[in-house]
Amino acid sequence: MVDIKEIKHIKTAPFTLMTSSIHAVLAFLVAIVLLLSLGVLAAIPELSAISGVLLTLGVALVILIPLTAFLYNIVGTFVYALLYNVLTPKVGGIKLGMEEEEVKSIPVVSYALILSCISAILTFILGLYVGLAGTPVLTLLSVVIPQVTEATGTFMATFGGIWAVFWIILMPILVFIFSFIGMALFALFYNVLIPKVGGIKLIFAEAGSTFELTNIPAVPAALALAVVQAVFGLLQGILYLIQYSMLGNVVGGLLVLIGQIISSFIITFIFIVLAAIIYNFLQPKIGGVKLELE
Repeated sequence: MVDIKEIKHIKTAPFTLMTSSIHAVLAFLVAIVLLLSLGVLAAIPELSAISGVLLTLGVALVILIPLTAFLYNIVGTFVYALLYNVLTPKVGGIKLGMEEEEVKSIPVVSYALILSCISAILTFILGLYVGLAGTPVLTLLSVVIPQVTEATGTFMATFGGIWAVFWIILMPILVFIFSFIGMALFALFYNVLIPKVGGIKLIFAEAGSTFELTNIPAVPAALALAVVQAVFGLLQGILYLIQYSMLGNVVGGLLVLIGQIISSFIITFIFIVLAAIIYNFLQPKIGGVKLELE
């Protein structure tokens, strides 16, 4: 029997620490690949003159990329969790249809609404910076440019106002609409496909008034999300197929379509497997994500 659980509150500190740590470890793995690639380049005789520079750059990237990922995600995930907790009492939180440890379904509206609201607010905050920072520059240009051509200066002054309105008002609205559609499709595809491939499994343990996510079985999570992402790859591939077909290259369109499906599945599967393994490794050491479920 499916039991609907709503995530009423996310404990901000554990969520921020765990998410930032996972991104840092993934970034470290990427940096190692870059270091090895630069090592291969340094071994080429024609590049011997800059081999030291390449190796120094590689070592620097191994330090800087994970550190940057960790610090960047500390801010991003903290704000994300904070917004979730503020908005949940007003618009409702994410609901999960659980059957023991398996996520059997994701109610579409609740999932799409809260996440699209968060995306719209984050876009609004970004829009304030981009819109308000760009408007003075365009206004200044509107004063300077008339010395060359009055029509261009007038256009720049008008465009400054349009710029601000677009970033502060229109962009958040567009992000909300497209985020809602994307999240709703994700939940819909998940609900349709999961009975066939199996859903994400989440193992919780009681931690006072909250539930701590102690383990995420890697393969079920990766398979479920990779299959869903493959459907998005299919949709994107169909768009490419239409474009290629209009240009008379149907074979090329079909190859791109197949490539989109396969690459979407493989990339998502690898990423989720790594993220789940890292989570399970770090959880006993730094603590897992803590949620208030109802």
